[in-house]
Amino acid sequence: MHVVIVNPSVIPAFKYGGTERVIWYLGKELVKKGHKVSFLVNAGSYCDFAEVIPINPAKKIAEQIPAEADFVHFNVFPDAPVSIPYLITMHGNINEQRELDLNTVFISENHAERYGSTTFVHNGLDWNDYGVPDLKNNRKAFHFIGKAAWRVKNVKGAIRVIQLTKKEQLMVLGGNRLNISMGFRFTTSLRTKFYGMVGGEEKNKLVNASKGLIFPVLWHEPFGLALIESLYFGCPVFGTPYGSLPEIVTNEYGFLSNSASSLAVAVENADSFSRKHCHEYAVEKFNSQKMAEAYLMLYEKRLNGEMLNNKAPLLLKPQQEKFLEWKQ
Repeated sequence: MHVVIVNPSVIPAFKYGGTERVIWYLGKELVKKGHKVSFLVNAGSYCDFAEVIPINPAKKIAEQIPAEADFVHFNVFPDAPVSIPYLITMHGNINEQRELDLNTVFISENHAERYGSTTFVHNGLDWNDYGVPDLKNNRKAFHFIGKAAWRVKNVKGAIRVIQLTKKEQLMVLGGNRLNISMGFRFTTSLRTKFYGMVGGEEKNKLVNASKGLIFPVLWHEPFGLALIESLYFGCPVFGTPYGSLPEIVTNEYGFLSNSASSLAVAVENADSFSRKHCHEYAVEKFNSQKMAEAYLMLYEKRLNGEMLNNKAPLLLKPQQEKFLEWKQ
C-alpha cells in the first residue's frame, strides 16, 4: 500500500515539533511493515526511508496527492475534496462548535470524548532513538518541558510548585529567564534554571537527570509527548487533571492536582514512585509500533468503505474560561 502522510511543516523535527516526530515515526513503522510512504510536507524537509514531496504553496494541498497513492493520512483538515480513501488526525483543540470530518481521528480517549467521538489513536515514539536511560543515577532537580511562552503550559505554575517545596530545584526546558514575547517577564527564582529550546541528545540527557516532570497545564491537553518522554526516562509526572493527563498518568506513575500546594507535597515525595515502572509503562504502551498498527486498522476500515465516526464529531462544550482553574 502507498500511504501519503500530509502535514504542512518541515521534517524531521530537531527540537520540539510534536506532530512532526509522530508522523516521522509512523512513516518509519509503515515502511518496516512493507508499505510505501510519501511525505507531503514543506520545502526543506528530508527523509532517508521515504519519499519527500515538497508542498507547492500556490496550489491546494489536497490537489498535490500523487495519483498512484492508495491512502492519504492528513494531519490537517483537507483544503479540497479528496477522491481516494483518507483519514485526518486532529492533533490540537478547536474551541468552536463546527462539525468535523466523519473520518477524524483523535489522539487520546479524552480528546475524542470532548468531540463526541470514540475514535482515537495514542501517539507513540520509537524509543530506540532515545537511548537506554540510567534509572539508578543520582538526580537533583525536576523539569518542566514545553513552550514556556505559551501560557496554557503554565511554567509560572511549575516554578510556584518548586517554590513551595523546601529545597527542590527546577530545570525549564523550552524557555528563558527573560521573556518579552508575552509581555515583560523576568523570573527571579534562584532554584529555577532555564535551558532555552533544547532537543535531541541534549534534551534527553537533561530529562534523564530529572526526578520528575512538573506539568501544570491550564487547558485540556490533547496528548502531551512530554508526558511519555519523561516517563520513558523514569520520571513520574506531577500535573493538573486536565485533558489526557488522567488517562496517561495514573496513580502508579504520578500525581495530579490543580493545587500548587498539593503538587508541592507530592513532588517532595517523588521517590515513592518507581523509575523502572514509569520506564516500562512508556515503552510498552506508547511505542510507535503500536501506534502504526492502530492506524493500519483504521486504514483498513476506510479502504473497506467504512466511516470512522457514525456522526460528525462536534465539540460538546466550548471552553468559556481562558485558562482552567489553578490554585496557587
